[in-house]
Amino acid sequence: MKRPLVVIPGDDPPLVARSPFLSELRTSAEVRLFTDRPVSDDEKLARLQDAEILLNSRGAIHFSGEVIRQLPRLKMIAVCGIGYDAIDLGAASEQGIVVCNIPGRTAGVVAEHAFALMLSTARKLPQMTAELQRGRWSGDLGVSLLDKQIGILGTGNIGCQMIRFCRAFGLSVKAWTFHPDASKAAALGFEYLPIENVLATSDVISVHCRLTNESRHLMNRNRIRHMKPGSILINTARAGIVETRALVDALQSGHLFGAGIDVFDNEPIDHTHPLLTCPNVVLTPHSADQTQEGIDLLTKGCVDNILAFMDGHPTNVVNP
Repeated sequence: MKRPLVVIPGDDPPLVARSPFLSELRTSAEVRLFTDRPVSDDEKLARLQDAEILLNSRGAIHFSGEVIRQLPRLKMIAVCGIGYDAIDLGAASEQGIVVCNIPGRTAGVVAEHAFALMLSTARKLPQMTAELQRGRWSGDLGVSLLDKQIGILGTGNIGCQMIRFCRAFGLSVKAWTFHPDASKAAALGFEYLPIENVLATSDVISVHCRLTNESRHLMNRNRIRHMKPGSILINTARAGIVETRALVDALQSGHLFGAGIDVFDNEPIDHTHPLLTCPNVVLTPHSADQTQEGIDLLTKGCVDNILAFMDGHPTNVVNP
């Protein structure tokens, strides 16, 4: 029988190409891997012309309805992560294309990164390193988070793992989400509050929501203004949840002590990005799950989803 064609249209920087689990997929399907990003819709269409399965290893590569409707052979899209906002889900559903994600597998890896961003921002570790590299013995003061409060926005798998880390560290935890779960709060020892209360009382805000029309610019200028003066914002979710210009203004005015950011409106960013003008930030290139362990978990999740689809029993379907 003819093996299905799986196309990975832009594995840049390398993700699935770095994992040995990709070879497991090659035993059951023909795999066509591109190691650079398509620069236009025409290039996406050219790469995917014969594809039956699309493995989108980089969420920064978007597939609009216009592109999806021109791929009549496409039957499945495997998203290499939790978020599927890079895919026009409505168009995929119209075309009968199954879209699958990977919920929960890398929650611990991503939360670990968020926790590291929080500590690095609070203690100004990158800035102090840069000062020493310039030959300066800096006297800058960081912030201690002992006995402070963190506000968690979004209590899914990653948010809950972040709560576990913060509780173990001794932080008091308050949370807000679109869908509160009293059993989670009781099990993990935190309290749900209205978002305005969480923002006004927390020394750190960590964003862990999924990007939807409802959550886009959830942290807008007004909400950032209502954050506790001198607090810290961490975002390892999606850039669209935080209004970038408002965040920059709050950092430059001194309203916020700092921010730790892993996600950006356009990726990769260029040297003109406004956050690069802020001295009180810790920035990483959308790398929260980019450890070998994280890459292997993501690749294995994609392979498992594709094999399950090929077997006629798709799993983790987000457009049932």
